[in-house]
Amino acid sequence: MKKNSKQAALSPIDHEELAHQSWKIFQIMGEFVNGYEKLARARPSVSIFGSARTAKDHPTYKLTEEIAKRLSNEGFSIVSGGGPGVMEAANKGAQEGASASIGVNIQLPHEQNSNDYQDISLYFRHFFSRKVMFVKYASAYVVMPGGFGTLDELAEILTLIQTGKTRRIPIVLVDTAFWQGLVDWFTNTLVKEGTISPHDPELFTVVDDVDSAIAYILKHQTDITEPLSEDEQDKLMEI
Repeated sequence: MKKNSKQAALSPIDHEELAHQSWKIFQIMGEFVNGYEKLARARPSVSIFGSARTAKDHPTYKLTEEIAKRLSNEGFSIVSGGGPGVMEAANKGAQEGASASIGVNIQLPHEQNSNDYQDISLYFRHFFSRKVMFVKYASAYVVMPGGFGTLDELAEILTLIQTGKTRRIPIVLVDTAFWQGLVDWFTNTLVKEGTISPHDPELFTVVDDVDSAIAYILKHQTDITEPLSEDEQDKLMEI
């Protein structure tokens, strides 16, 4: 019987490599279990994102620190990526407040060094398991100016809410001048081309100051801090 030409074109199985890759599953499982155990006790929480390259004397650093401190004093644990820049500012502000400061750190060949303002520190080798920790227990997202990593996290939560895989939570983009080009592209290109709904840009808001960011989140506080419905719990289990 003639072999299927597509099957014949596949590389032979390297059983030694496959066995090595299979053991990676346990490493990944460990990251999830450790993250779930530590973050499940830190609710309600707000995840704050932004550039690792933001200098300490930059206005965005100071703004992030103040937002985190205010949210911490309102009873929200603060979760950041655990590194320098905006992440450090978020953890620093959280420590100055009344609630827990949490760093979800990633091992990278450059840029990522854990900051010194974390009450709870988690460490990950894999971006995908780390990303779940930002989303799974968050009651709100605050997105400061940032690069590819920040855009990745923003796209992740927007996708999960848009597709109904998680409940709707406040998403606050801070700094209109920085984000307006992206927001315009959403409206003028994505909506126009029909790749997103005309209502999808309503999933987030854009603000410029501490008071506006805090007010938007607190306006939804009852919705985001009350016990999850059975349907919301089921969705959370799927993340």
